[in-house]
Amino acid sequence: MSEVNPYKPPSSHVADVAPAAADEGSFIEGGRAVGAGRGWAWIAEAFQMFRSSPGTWIVIIIVLAVILIVVGLVPLLGSLANIALLPVFTGGIMIGCHGLRQGGTLEIGHVFAGFREHAGKLVIIGLLSIAAWIVVAIPTIAMIGGGTFFALLRGDPASAELMGRGVALALLVMLALSIPVYMALWFAPALVTLRNLAPTDALKQSFRACLKNIIPFLLYGVVMLVLSMIAVIPLGLGLLVVGPMLMASVYVAYRDIFFGN
Repeated sequence: MSEVNPYKPPSSHVADVAPAAADEGSFIEGGRAVGAGRGWAWIAEAFQMFRSSPGTWIVIIIVLAVILIVVGLVPLLGSLANIALLPVFTGGIMIGCHGLRQGGTLEIGHVFAGFREHAGKLVIIGLLSIAAWIVVAIPTIAMIGGGTFFALLRGDPASAELMGRGVALALLVMLALSIPVYMALWFAPALVTLRNLAPTDALKQSFRACLKNIIPFLLYGVVMLVLSMIAVIPLGLGLLVVGPMLMASVYVAYRDIFFGN
């Protein structure tokens, strides 16, 4: 007969519980380079995410579009407010995508989730993006304005043709300057809301990640452009699908590049 030690401390069986952060995986500083084919995979996986909650996604895109249109009606300030607030809306949707990936549900309220979490940081990103777009606009306006001025002074058809070339060149310059801005902004809301990075760190991380993945982003951009062109044909109704896919693809690419899954 075995004796029971009255001085032995009580014990109980504790089941092994995986840490909450295990689903995140290891964060890759600056992101990793992925194959060109991942550009298409981001879109395909985003479509699957859309299919999981199509009704909610469509309402989200409608609500967001209405808000941006109404705010944009305010002269000058409306456009600036939209630019400043877009990262906040995007950050909220990134939270929704993350919850959806973890088995939760996407809710219409996720459009406004960014106002509840990290709102200050997301607004700072928006304000920095305004400053960046002003920097992009200055040389473009200068080139177009200067060309128009000299063409009007000369007043001949050759000058008008020269002005047209100047406008085309200015637009190319604007496009070239816009690309780095988009690269810095692309993953910044996700990095702020899901990794709690500071705004400047998020912008740097996003830029570095995009720079490492120029080829897959080129494929991604071409496919999304084609899909967008097709989407506007049936009275623009296709945008109710392509719009959510665009937002979900940002999250999918974020997971792929910064976590490898």
